[in-house]
Amino acid sequence: MLENRFQWRNRELREHTSVIDGKVSPTIVLKNGTYLNTYTKQWQKTNIWIMRDRIVYVGDELPEQCAYAEVVDCEGKYLVPGYIEPHAHPFQLYNPEAFAMHGASYGTTAYINDNLIWNFLLNKKKAFSMLGALEHLPVSMYWWARFDSQTALKDEEELFSTDNVLSWLEQPSVIQGGELTSWPSLLDGDDRLLYWIQEAKRLGMPVEGHLPGASEHTLTKMKLLGVSADHEAITGQEVMQRLQLGYQVGLRYSSIRPDLPVLIEELLAEGLQSFDHLMMTTDGSTPGFYENGIMNVCVEIAIEKGIPLADAYRMASHNAANYYGLIEELGCIAPGRLANINILQHKADPHPISVLSKGEWIGKSDAEKQPSQKVDWASHDIRPIAFTWDLTMEDMQFSVPLGLYLKNDVIIKAYAINTDVTVDIIPSNTDDAFLMLMDRNGQWRVNTAIKGFTNRLGALVSSYSTTGDIVFIGKSKQDMLLAWKRMKELGGGIVIAHDGEILFELPLTLSGSMFAGSITDLMEKEKDLKQLLKDFGYPFRDPIYTILFLSSTHLPYIRVTQQGIIDVKKREVLFPAIMR
Repeated sequence: MLENRFQWRNRELREHTSVIDGKVSPTIVLKNGTYLNTYTKQWQKTNIWIMRDRIVYVGDELPEQCAYAEVVDCEGKYLVPGYIEPHAHPFQLYNPEAFAMHGASYGTTAYINDNLIWNFLLNKKKAFSMLGALEHLPVSMYWWARFDSQTALKDEEELFSTDNVLSWLEQPSVIQGGELTSWPSLLDGDDRLLYWIQEAKRLGMPVEGHLPGASEHTLTKMKLLGVSADHEAITGQEVMQRLQLGYQVGLRYSSIRPDLPVLIEELLAEGLQSFDHLMMTTDGSTPGFYENGIMNVCVEIAIEKGIPLADAYRMASHNAANYYGLIEELGCIAPGRLANINILQHKADPHPISVLSKGEWIGKSDAEKQPSQKVDWASHDIRPIAFTWDLTMEDMQFSVPLGLYLKNDVIIKAYAINTDVTVDIIPSNTDDAFLMLMDRNGQWRVNTAIKGFTNRLGALVSSYSTTGDIVFIGKSKQDMLLAWKRMKELGGGIVIAHDGEILFELPLTLSGSMFAGSITDLMEKEKDLKQLLKDFGYPFRDPIYTILFLSSTHLPYIRVTQQGIIDVKKREVLFPAIMR
């Protein structure tokens, strides 16, 4: 089988050289365009020949054989490499296919993706089959291999075993280890984690860190232990420190941390002149943040803030490809590379008027912005959840004295619950509410309270969470039961109920975590959800991230997890989960 694959690839490469010899017609010719050579950082007049998904020629000549070629005159147009999102979490309500194809219509044609959700939803065989299916999209999809769950699981050792981690690292489309949210364990002597990092490095892969607020000593030790990059810097000084220590640095522009404009201003004020080790990332933002695209928006900010034009485009293409060892595939317009090309109206306008991805037109018209094929999710066991258990009033017994206090969208502190939570309805004169995390399979639960999320909402029930377990938040136990019943009927989703009425529902029929429709429809649903929660007293910007990160132990200070209520800093279970 391997020999057949090599024979097929050999024939393909011979065909490419036959195009140069004039024996075979290319499939597309882009003539008279001006392209950015990302190696020399120069704009040059050129003709580009493409054979199916590959660029075979860039230069002054036109092909001798053109009988079967689509010839596109790019006179007055500017051509840059397809953009790369180097740090994607492609399952923030949306699914990877919808996210990638939406981004491709705005010029982001390659993605380096988090694999966390597949660890929770699928066994290895099904997960690897899913990666194969996504490779057939007309975009380039690559993956990380997570070393930790960024929460406290009941079966952490089993899910993130050496066998599982190494199996992920050996997958052809996996090109990175991390992101490493469990770095404190590494510093504390976790040699199993260090072994996984060494294996990733042995395979030629970088390892992505997650090092918010790290000191110079911590950054130095993490570099010594094998961490290659970090995207958590929130000041220009922190970026400079990472660059000086030899890190590749991702500048973040996300719905939670839209830091990119200020970071660039501060870097330029610091006198930075080399941008080759900088990338930009949107770091898994919520759907509405992508209304105008993905990396094209980041490039626009970089240009507006004064990054030299060639470097701004390289930060969204060449730099990422070079860092990940993909420069022979992506990140530049040159022979042998995938035909991922953005055609621009103006040199300093990064929003493409047409997009080529793997040699297919993505953005020539609105009709062509739709995915060219749909993933058969059900064949990979991604389908509506068939709940085999039910919720009862007995499950909603709240007596724990400690609750979670939202300080902002994602930072949570512990607080002593003074409100009576033994009642069926918590009064609206307080911003306390019931909070319950229920096992996806109905085997355990964690009951507490949350302060600062709402002052009067009856209930929100969500199967969208860090681990895919069920989150319940609300003032009324009866509304919680009502919202649960509807969410169960949907097979997963987010449902809001109040005063005995369903006010909102977002079906997440792809394993209870992802929306099956278009990202445009999802954006409208998200807007409605945010407005509704705001009307019911949610005071922050992003309730989607609040729900997602309730269980995320890479953030301070207290979380509700499969193990129970966790003190993140002490890594202690304060109140354990209750078996049903």
